[in-house]
Order: sequence, then structure tokens, then C-alpha cells
Amino acid sequence: MPTMDSLEDLLRDEIKDIYDAEKQLTKALPKLMKKASAEALKTALGDHLKETEEHISRLEQVFDLMEMPAKGKKCEGMQHLIEEGSEMIDECEEDGTRDAVIIAAAQKCEHYEIASYGTIRVWANLLDRSDVGSIFEDTLEEEKSADLKLTEIAESFVNEEAAEEGEETQSRGRVREIKKVPARSRRQPAGSRR
Repeated sequence: MPTMDSLEDLLRDEIKDIYDAEKQLTKALPKLMKKASAEALKTALGDHLKETEEHISRLEQVFDLMEMPAKGKKCEGMQHLIEEGSEMIDECEEDGTRDAVIIAAAQKCEHYEIASYGTIRVWANLLDRSDVGSIFEDTLEEEKSADLKLTEIAESFVNEEAAEEGEETQSRGRVREIKKVPARSRRQPAGSRR
């Protein structure tokens, strides 16, 4: 890995990183859409996929403005966030719970992007590169908006559905446990009743 001797080096490196992160998301978002059950969630993910494709185009514009080849470097942070989310989603059997996990996983990715775009926007502006700083600002605002939309979906009904599914699962588990205990064992001796 080349050394980072200046803020300009850091900026260039982070642009490559977020470029790869966005590319990874264009592959992950369609998979999340297929696994989502709530139409509002599917729509939000689909809308963000279109935005993500636009973010890639903007980054390619930044590469041109900064006279850099449009080439990313492996974004391990995003790779791990996507892998962790996929594992958790695969463990969910109930639709509402799966949707809640999809939102949580997507928001972790959004927060990574918000941090990245916020940082590179500031660095670009400090380096008198307001031409690219304004591009990062546009993308940053879209990332914040996508995160807010996911929060609204989670709080309006998805989290409540997941909670209800959890209560139903626990109730079914208690019923099974009671059925396994012989009737004589369930009775309490007369002296222990209160």
C-alpha cells in the first residue's frame, strides 16, 4: 500500500475506497430487495439502488476532475458490513424480523457511506477542491435521506411486526413446554398456593 504523506493522498485513497463500496452495494441491494417482504422496503431499496448507480457516475466524474483513473481499492469495511448483514438475514425465518434485519444492515452501510462522504467533502474543501466537494455534498445528502427513509419504514411498522413475531414465537415455545410437562407435575401442593 502506498504511503499517505498528505491530505491529498488521503482524499485520493478514500475516493477509491468509497467507489468500491458503492460498486459492492449495487450487487448487494438487489439481493436485499428479493429477501424483503414489505413493499415499502422493497421500493426504498430499489430507489436507493438507482441513487447508488448515480453515486458511481458522480465518483467517475470526480476521478476525471482529479485526473485519476476510475479504479477503486477493495473496501473491506463495506465488504464486512454486507457479509454480516447477509448472515443475519439468512438466520431469520419470519418476514417482519427479516425486514427489520434488512433495515439494520442497510443502515449500517448507509452510516459508513455518510461518514465517508462527510470526510471526503471536508477534505476536498480544505484542499480548495470545491468542485469535487460539492459533488460529495450532493451524495452525502442523498445518503442521509436514504437512512431517514429506512428509519421511517422501521418505525412505522416493520419493527412492530418483528416484535409481534417474537412474542408469538415465545408464546408457542411456552405452550410446547407446558404440553411436555405431565399434568400431575403442573399441580402445586395445597400449602404452596398463594
